[in-house]
Amino acid sequence: MSAVVSARRRREVLDALRRGTVPHNGLDLLAVGLGRFESALDAELASARSGGAVFKSVRGEYGSGKTFFSRWLGERAKRLGMAVAEVQVSETETPLHKLETVYRRVCESLETSELPPSAFRPVTDAWLFALESEGGSVDGLLEKRLAEVSRTTPAFAAALRGYRRAQLAGDEATAEGLVTWLGGQPHVAASIRRSAGVRGDLDHFGAFGFLQGLLTVLRDSGHPGLLLVLDEVETLQRVRTDVREKALNALRQLVDEVDGGRFPGLYLLITGTPAFFDGTQGMQRLPPLAQRLATDFNTDARFDNPRAVQIRLPGFSQDLLREVGATVRNLYANGSESGERVSELVDDDYIATLASAVSGSLGGQVGVAPRVFLKKLVGDVLDRVDQFDDFDPRRHYKLTVSDGELNDVERNAAAAATSPDDIEL
Repeated sequence: MSAVVSARRRREVLDALRRGTVPHNGLDLLAVGLGRFESALDAELASARSGGAVFKSVRGEYGSGKTFFSRWLGERAKRLGMAVAEVQVSETETPLHKLETVYRRVCESLETSELPPSAFRPVTDAWLFALESEGGSVDGLLEKRLAEVSRTTPAFAAALRGYRRAQLAGDEATAEGLVTWLGGQPHVAASIRRSAGVRGDLDHFGAFGFLQGLLTVLRDSGHPGLLLVLDEVETLQRVRTDVREKALNALRQLVDEVDGGRFPGLYLLITGTPAFFDGTQGMQRLPPLAQRLATDFNTDARFDNPRAVQIRLPGFSQDLLREVGATVRNLYANGSESGERVSELVDDDYIATLASAVSGSLGGQVGVAPRVFLKKLVGDVLDRVDQFDDFDPRRHYKLTVSDGELNDVERNAAAAATSPDDIEL
């Protein structure tokens, strides 16, 4: 593994762990316990790339690695040439019952293996360039490719035509305004919208057509599909009853459209806690949606079907925590001039001890521990061994976990724990 890891990838991964965040790249270097999903997920990604549509839901408790899983899958999708968008569902920022807002976040977070967020305008430009390269009337080709979209949402094609005209005329202000409007942003000047023959802002139902149009643009610009992640849908449990029911109905509409074949190339992934999927304040409030996602988890987790519409993440065990710790140690050592000393002082036994100590400081809840454990391992231990020749973590480091460095879930776990001062390293 180390021979093919670039210095940049290694640095990006370690920097993110040092900050206590999930890396945006290089997750294949850290993936442990996900091998059993690979075959089924790769087959589903291949189906989306070939014009199919896939809906998948992932359940797991807080700390089980849902965000890691979705970004790991995103890396696999990007390696296949697909685009990826990750949307955090939020009552205030991205309410699920307003799909126009979801579409806007999709365009803002859109990325490919070559283009960082937001890749929306570069992808649109690449699509228009591809049409021009085919020869003939670009407007004619544009209408032909977007014929299916225009049947329900003619404004998408109209705005694209206006965007191209503005570019050819050198009118950057109008071009910028129209591509912004195409990306779902509100408050574009009326004069700019009138120049393309469109009016108003995007609404909930128009967002379906715009998503359909985006998939067409992606496909014809060399990106045969989109992995769209709707993360943290469990937040719907905390909103007002009327808002929750609207949001659940919007999710049902989206799933129905995926099943109905309206979005060829779309892989829609939602993540949530078991309480959202099974509890009375979540998906069960809308029986048609609950029926679509129903999956039997009463059997031994070893025999879970990774092809099912809903899969569960088992969360971290001490063995997995030690395994990912050793993986990070090796990644660090292979890029360090002090690699031999790093491997010697931070050996597997020390990693196991640190993993147990961090878990103990969080009430023994191993599933909550990975973020804090890796942050401590990289920032408090490996960095010091690397920089100070006389630093020995067994003699010079004592684990401390302060309230201010924890998120809400970790803080609740820590409240029931013994003091880190009682934990010997």
